[in-house]
Formats: sequence, C-alpha cells, structure tokens
Amino acid sequence: MRYILCIFVLTALLGCASGTQSPNLYQRLGGEPGVDAIVYHLIVNISQDERVIERFRGVDIERFRTGLVQYICSVSSDECQYQGDSMQVVHAGHDYTDTEFNAIVENLMKAMESQKVPTRVQNELLSILAKDYDSIVYR
Repeated sequence: MRYILCIFVLTALLGCASGTQSPNLYQRLGGEPGVDAIVYHLIVNISQDERVIERFRGVDIERFRTGLVQYICSVSSDECQYQGDSMQVVHAGHDYTDTEFNAIVENLMKAMESQKVPTRVQNELLSILAKDYDSIVYR
C-alpha cells in the first residue's frame, strides 16, 4: 500500500512538472507593459541622441511606437502578428549607416537596462533583431 501511494504521489508530481512551460521571450521582457515601456524609453533615448535624432524628424512617433511594440511582440512570441511592412520596405532608400544602427542598438540596450531586463534576456532579443541588419543598413 505504501509503495502504491509513493508511486501515485511521484506520478502526480511529475505530471504537474511536465505541464509547466517556461515563459517565452515576450513574457520575460514583461509582456505588453514591459515591451511598451522599453519602446517608450527607446524613443526618449533616441530623442536625446545627436547621432540619430535627425533621422526621426518628421516621423510619426506614435506609429513608430505602435509598430515597434507589435514587431518585438511578434519576433519574441507567437502572441502577436506584425501587421506592418517588412523591415526592407520600411528602411528602403534611407541609407542608414553602421553608426546609426549601432546607436539605435545602444539606445535599445539602455532602455532595457532602465526596465531592469536581465542581460541574458536583452541578448536574446538583440540576437533576434540583429537578423534585420541587412534589411536596414545601406551598403
């Protein structure tokens, strides 16, 4: 009887453990409020960065914010689907430089640090976004 009880308890514990999923990247970024805060702070950082501020003059910042929040959600989880144009279309003809790209990355890192996003989670997002480099930077 004791043996059967032990097997039952062990099976129940294993069943609970196997049903637990680890949070996806979007959730580790703080979900919607976390990503929204990261993008907000990115925009603030950009507005104070002489290396890139001129690139954002005349840009519809609310549209940029909404699109970037949606894009980050879509690349970090299956909870969202990005509805905007491809990165190649969005950045076509702007001739962005490596310096500008790197400045935006630095500003994003500062935004994530301000929201206390762990370095490992930051690196995971940055490695995903780095795949867009060829669609953004002019060669």
